[in-house]
Amino acid sequence: MSEYILPPKSGGNPDSIVLLLHGYGSNGQDLIGLADYWTHALLNTVFVSPDAFAPCEMGFGFQWFSLQSWMPQHLLGGAEAVAVQLNAYIDGLLARYTLDESRLALAGFSQGTMMSLYIAPRRKKALAGVLGYSGALLGGEGLAANTAAMRVPVHLIHGDIDPVVPVSAYYHASETLKQAGYPVTGGVTRGLVHSIDERGLHDGEVFLQQVLGVAA
Repeated sequence: MSEYILPPKSGGNPDSIVLLLHGYGSNGQDLIGLADYWTHALLNTVFVSPDAFAPCEMGFGFQWFSLQSWMPQHLLGGAEAVAVQLNAYIDGLLARYTLDESRLALAGFSQGTMMSLYIAPRRKKALAGVLGYSGALLGGEGLAANTAAMRVPVHLIHGDIDPVVPVSAYYHASETLKQAGYPVTGGVTRGLVHSIDERGLHDGEVFLQQVLGVAA
């Protein structure tokens, strides 16, 4: 598996990690570009963007799990299947940089957001937070009753004319997480398709600064 890394702009050892998880059919090299927008505000942060573990069934890029079916149970099963592998990767990252969970934030796009929202509540220790663009919440219905779930801060951003993951997924994720006791921020961007715009980048930067304890 390839991974793409942007080291801290300060030139020193990192005091935090932003793990970028790309979307279906994409790759880590594509998403590491987001770090260029944030590194000036997160001077001591290392940005890491791996390829997903499986080649994409479309014939290019990579996938966290299959999207041959969009049935909820199929999607949830896909996330569950890869969660062990992704958790092991996160554990390895924390060991590599000698940091604990509270110093790692997840930033996902589309299927990467789905994985981020699945992984974060189910870790044994709380991560710093989840920044999710254009994604969806899988298996969230049991979170309210799960007293062991890690209720990490979540910031969700979605376009109102997204033709790939409909904006209804944003409302479902936001409401379900709020009802389960999660601090959820973010919102819907008018006129935005399945993408990230300048406002989304700025809001993501502010959120990452907050959860990683970096002064604005």
